[in-house]
Amino acid sequence: MSSLLADNDISNLARLIPHAREDEIELSIIMPCLNEAETLGTCIKKAQQWLTKHRVTGEIIIADNGSTDGSQAIGGVLGARIINVESKGYGSALMGGIAAARGKYIVMGDADDSYNFSQLGPFVEKLRQGFELVMGNRFAGGIEPGAMKPLHKYLGNPVLTGIGRLLFKSPSGDFHCGLRGFTKAAAMRLDLRTTGMEFASEMVVKATLHKLRIAEVPTTLSPDGRSRPPHLRSWSDGWRHLRFLLLYSPRWLFFYPGLVLMLLGVMTSLWLLPGARTMGSVTLDIDTLLYAASVIIIGFQAVSFSVFTKIFAISEGLLPKDERLDKVFRFVTLETGLLFGTLLILIGLGSSIYAVGNWSAHSFGPLEPSRILRIVIPSVTALILGSEVVLSSFFLSVLGLKRR
Repeated sequence: MSSLLADNDISNLARLIPHAREDEIELSIIMPCLNEAETLGTCIKKAQQWLTKHRVTGEIIIADNGSTDGSQAIGGVLGARIINVESKGYGSALMGGIAAARGKYIVMGDADDSYNFSQLGPFVEKLRQGFELVMGNRFAGGIEPGAMKPLHKYLGNPVLTGIGRLLFKSPSGDFHCGLRGFTKAAAMRLDLRTTGMEFASEMVVKATLHKLRIAEVPTTLSPDGRSRPPHLRSWSDGWRHLRFLLLYSPRWLFFYPGLVLMLLGVMTSLWLLPGARTMGSVTLDIDTLLYAASVIIIGFQAVSFSVFTKIFAISEGLLPKDERLDKVFRFVTLETGLLFGTLLILIGLGSSIYAVGNWSAHSFGPLEPSRILRIVIPSVTALILGSEVVLSSFFLSVLGLKRR
């Protein structure tokens, strides 16, 4: 550590951050840290120099996640606040740092010297203009040679960002940029929860869903200064990001696929009900009709899951309140669900009775499968769907108790 600090007067560095009361601190700079002794000092010095040069009253917080290489000592000697976060994970470290921050604004950035803490001006400027989240964009600012793996540059980040923009209509062009600014009030309002690398996606997604004012500034990514491998694990962390995006979008995960399945199933069933259909050398008959009925049921279950998930997530504070859903439930009540479900059950029972009568007319003997199953399959489908509608209506009413 002495060699790291040999070129600087430590006592002067410690005084670079203006002394101020808690209510006077404008900016908190948070650096999540896990064994970053090689680069932490450089990052702290750049941040301190920027604060002094631009006369910003601020603090530097090292959210340490259990370093064993002396990182805490380096941060402490240089005058940074050390926040020890016991819960492991990138998200955990940042949540601990955010909770401890005393500034009105927060800028977070990795402590591996891949982001330049001497260029925070655009972030603070946007925050002062009233934006609540200011995202860095490495693709707009420039990625230096060797700073990002080709897998991340050309596949991982573009694909995951594209999925996020599609699912949530987010304006961010770089979901995973580690340098970003936000107001502490907004961060606390978002109630961020994920503990791993997907924390980066959660912040952008929730900010978009809560309709925060979001801006973006170009950011340069440089090769990190560490000799050890990065903490990021390409495939496992990429999956965590993708999983989070899907779980936070019940529409795309459940509703749209379910709706498509239902429509395909209904159209195929109506096409096959009159009789077998031949396309070239292929004949589609009752076996295809049975699969089409199954697709209808699976699609309905997926649509139901989308509604269940949405209501549960809102009740638990995972998703913001949806006024459109409230409007729908003014008309879709337990009673209307029971009526519709009962109607489907009655249709299924009526068709089944008709099928039994047809069988009786043949003295309960063998029947032509192609003809009788065109009655039985729709009957069973209606019975199953009716039962699911009734059960789903009761379950939705239970979920809605807290919502109401």
